[in-house]
Amino acid sequence: MALRRNLLTLVSFLSLAIATNLSAHAAETAASGHGYRLAKGGWTFVHLEGTPAQVGFQHGALLTAEIEDIVSVYKVETAHSTKRDWSFYRDAARTQLWPHIEAEYQQELTGIAKGLQSKGSKLDVWDVVALNGMEELPEYYVPWLNKREKAANAPHIVPEGRCSAFIATGSYTKNGKIVIAHNNWSSYAEGARWTIIFDIIPARGHHILMDGLPGVITSQDDFGVNDAGMMITETTITQFEGWDPEGKPEFVRSRKALQYAASIDDYVSIIKDGNNGGYANDWLIGDRKTGEVAYLELGLKNTPLWRSKDGYFVSSNFARDPKVIKEDTPEFDPKNLAASENARRVTWEKKMAGAKGRIDVEMAEQFLADHEDSYSGGTGANERTLCGHVDTVKAGIPEWEWGSYYPAGAVTGKVADSDLAANMSLIAHAGHPCGEDFHAAEFLNGHPEYAYLKPVLKDMPAGPWTEFRSGEK
Repeated sequence: MALRRNLLTLVSFLSLAIATNLSAHAAETAASGHGYRLAKGGWTFVHLEGTPAQVGFQHGALLTAEIEDIVSVYKVETAHSTKRDWSFYRDAARTQLWPHIEAEYQQELTGIAKGLQSKGSKLDVWDVVALNGMEELPEYYVPWLNKREKAANAPHIVPEGRCSAFIATGSYTKNGKIVIAHNNWSSYAEGARWTIIFDIIPARGHHILMDGLPGVITSQDDFGVNDAGMMITETTITQFEGWDPEGKPEFVRSRKALQYAASIDDYVSIIKDGNNGGYANDWLIGDRKTGEVAYLELGLKNTPLWRSKDGYFVSSNFARDPKVIKEDTPEFDPKNLAASENARRVTWEKKMAGAKGRIDVEMAEQFLADHEDSYSGGTGANERTLCGHVDTVKAGIPEWEWGSYYPAGAVTGKVADSDLAANMSLIAHAGHPCGEDFHAAEFLNGHPEYAYLKPVLKDMPAGPWTEFRSGEK
């Protein structure tokens, strides 16, 4: 009898364990839904689909290792640049950002954390929100906070310039339709990891195809298309100052705009709603349905908008509007043609004028890889070329607080035209658009002043130009 009771107890225990395991597996399967990933051309293509919680869970579960890796990068970089540790950013995520995030995106961010934890990660939702806030907390919130607290010996922090971009339409393009292009400028530690293509089919809103960072719900360097015809990109406004603690995080506004906009007016309205000043950008926006393009200079005090159905807009981190320059970027000098942002503007204007009527995606790829220095008149990769290589420059970029030979520059390239966008496709290049590889060990051997980056700085090989389309497997 005792043996029988023991066997019954064992069977009951095993049945419960199996049922519990099956239940947990079923719950995970239900949450993960149709998500999947594949490697291509130096990128990781990630398909996400479902409710906000499902999209988030798929994201966290599919990219666990990559998310933990990029968090480690920001822990190192922000501790050095802002003298604030990760616990500070977790707290800022909870107190400064979370209360202003709409329920839909709170659910997605929470889903990412749950997806991470399902794979054994120790990261939680505050790590995820802090990660999403890395383009606005260190360089916008922290300077505002330092000034408010009158922090002694606070480092001088300014928004870094990020990106070279253009959008053209009408008589400037080969077929009269829109062409859009962008290369991301960032630290190589970040750039080597900025290699995700997200294909998102949300339960509400429009289908999205965009590049991005692991763990982040928006593109962040912002290049994407949606199935309503929107084509968008941006570059950061150099030396911007301003923060509204009652505003909505930029990563929420930019994601919502790409997800819900069906026109330029929609996009502008959504991205401006609740503007907190964080990650202030010049937005290049196109509507393939109408062929119209627009340029929104999204300051905090001023938000001018230009539009055209026959023309172009270029962007390379310069402020354009006189009031924005005076009131939102008081340290920016538009007359300094040796500065990276202004030198690249000169190059862009020259390229556009010389290529009128011939611009297509192949030419856009060439532009993003260009090494012409408009200031010196020479050719060679540096801080003033469209394809930037700041690690070659003794002076660095002082106005961005990038020191001598700082390992940063153009780290990806993306291009699209109206026809690609109509098929939910884009073309992307991992690494320097010019095709030059970056070798971390070689760089660190020559620049011991950047030894603090050794744990996170890795090789950044240049991949081929690769086409991605929604739903590919």
